[in-house]
Amino acid sequence: MPHRVVVTGIGMVSPLGLDIETSWKALLAGESGVSPITSFDASQLDTRIAASVKDFEPTKYLDAKEARRADRFVQFACASAVQAVQASGLKIDSSNATEVGVLIGSGIGGIMTLSQGFDTMFTKGPKKMSPFIVPMMITDMGSGFVSIITGAKGPNFCTTSACSSGADAIGTAYSFIQSGEVKAMLAGGAEAPLCPISIAGFNAARALSENNENPKGASRPFDAKRDGFVMGEGSAILVLEDMEHAMNRGANIIAELVGYGATGDGYHITQPAEGGEGGARAMKKALAKANLQPSDIDYINAHGTSTQINDRGETQAIKSVFGEAAYKVPISSTKSMTGHLLGAAGAVEAAICTLTIQNGQLPPTINLHNPDPDCDLDYIPNKSRTKKVRAVLSNSFGFGGHNSCLIFKEFTA
Repeated sequence: MPHRVVVTGIGMVSPLGLDIETSWKALLAGESGVSPITSFDASQLDTRIAASVKDFEPTKYLDAKEARRADRFVQFACASAVQAVQASGLKIDSSNATEVGVLIGSGIGGIMTLSQGFDTMFTKGPKKMSPFIVPMMITDMGSGFVSIITGAKGPNFCTTSACSSGADAIGTAYSFIQSGEVKAMLAGGAEAPLCPISIAGFNAARALSENNENPKGASRPFDAKRDGFVMGEGSAILVLEDMEHAMNRGANIIAELVGYGATGDGYHITQPAEGGEGGARAMKKALAKANLQPSDIDYINAHGTSTQINDRGETQAIKSVFGEAAYKVPISSTKSMTGHLLGAAGAVEAAICTLTIQNGQLPPTINLHNPDPDCDLDYIPNKSRTKKVRAVLSNSFGFGGHNSCLIFKEFTA
């Protein structure tokens, strides 16, 4: 029999707060983390807004030397991992280190470090390059650093599947524990993409909102006037454990992870397949794995990017899987508040899903004032909602045709 997998700790650094409690409170209040870009001169860019993490101090989690040698996305990963391990009460030492793994997804890793490296190369020459540029920029260094600071010596790598990266990390970690290979995994995603090359690149693809005059209203999933996503940064890490292991040590179990489905569109490098076909298959696979029917799902955290094509395609996918139940299940896009954290998005949203189970509250989709006729489901517009939650589904879809779906349930022994 596959081992059951439970969530025993969560850590988060987001545009809404530097920990899970602050971020959750802001989500329920419908607050936006979007503001004008101040970390660099964005005056020449079409998009001059982003969902940035404010007042983050990496030396709270790393010593000063380690922090200098870690890209911002790695710093976020370390902060979230330390928070999650502390919250779980999991002790990692020589007796169990090889049974605890680390799997942290990132879509573009240390792009800020790489961008700064190019500037140094072209203005000061190759002799001025930092010897740490390569380990700072590669996507796996979030997992690598977290392994070093926590002592976890089990499976350790990075998933990179664009905006599905964090969800795929959690899903893959789930499979490791189910198989009995490890007892626990620190799994999630981290991203720090806010630099000129990232903004300019997504602008060139016509993917970002240019609603610079109204930052807090710019991310508006499922709204007829949406004009693109708002880029964000941050991280979330879950401590996943074998159920028996968690119960034997008296852990507080937040939720159970019961389903993971991953598919590929085989269609287009940036656009989803017609009718959200690939996303629909991922949802069906996750439901089958969880042995649940669509009517069993009490809440969906949508991928909901605030782009015309994605929001419409995801709505079609949900309808094709849920049928009439699609009109009864509450759905929200928390990207309306956090922005789109790219490779970290699926992890942040998975964490949010577990909190809906724990607290019986559903975060809203803010800025939804002009509903798109093609997006006619219950997107929890503008105000949070109280509801008993037993099973939740989280969607993540990425450039390249990656589709990932996670399902969490209320835990019962």
